[in-house]
Amino acid sequence: MHEEFKLERRIEREIMSFSGLMGLYADDLKGRVVEMNADVEFETASTIKSFVLAELFRQVHDGKKSLSDRLAFTEENFISGSGVLKSLETGTELSVKNLATLMIIVSDNVATNILIDYLGLEQINRNIGRLGFERTKLFRKIADSGGEDGAWPPLGVTTPREYGRLFAMIAREELVSPEASRAMLDIYRKQHYNGTLTDSLPPYYLDEDNFGKEAPLYIASKSGSMDNCRNDGGIVGTPFGSYVIAIFTKDFRDRQYHRGHESQVYGARVSRLLFDQYLAREGDF
Repeated sequence: MHEEFKLERRIEREIMSFSGLMGLYADDLKGRVVEMNADVEFETASTIKSFVLAELFRQVHDGKKSLSDRLAFTEENFISGSGVLKSLETGTELSVKNLATLMIIVSDNVATNILIDYLGLEQINRNIGRLGFERTKLFRKIADSGGEDGAWPPLGVTTPREYGRLFAMIAREELVSPEASRAMLDIYRKQHYNGTLTDSLPPYYLDEDNFGKEAPLYIASKSGSMDNCRNDGGIVGTPFGSYVIAIFTKDFRDRQYHRGHESQVYGARVSRLLFDQYLAREGDF
């Protein structure tokens, strides 16, 4: 094949007009990895919540916590931004399982803060290291914007490679245990905000009404956005197997939050290139 038309070069050509920096890590789980700036550190935004979920299931597996425990939303954990709990009355109680689900599928910030308190920030970071992720760290609970510019302080740091590897462990049923990996996958499949991965995919394949409950294609992911980053990553399931993808962006010109942000537009194009390659080759890159 002519060098110019290999997958990596086509990805580079696709994002030539992107104003920022994009990091990519994609693993077909059969030995082929596609990467670009995969070891560059990016602000996590809400993608760090995936590592919180991993620690929750580890502590549940070890018998230290229970998904059926009930925790209350108190004033100290109120935070604006994404989610629905901020609109409910303080004192509302939910099970740990429901809090974890809200943390992932609608990126609920209140639920995240409750779970960080429940698990312990240092315990979360200790488990991140135990899993072999040396570049990933949770800095703090979620706080309102600070400083004169109104910017949100960084929540954490990771790399596309480490975020992708976390989902590869889930896909291989190696994160905590096979049962825990399947339970986490089920939560990620309910994700509401996955446009970077899905916006350019054929809508027909994403509509469960066309296939019933046994839809042959699914997206199981967790995204995150802050002023200077737009990130997404997860597992794409297909009839030929599943693959992992992580797309992180930063240093772009437009810091506004909107559906047509260039990070989402160009990220979706890259996701489609990988999707088409995987399907055309019937199960690998």
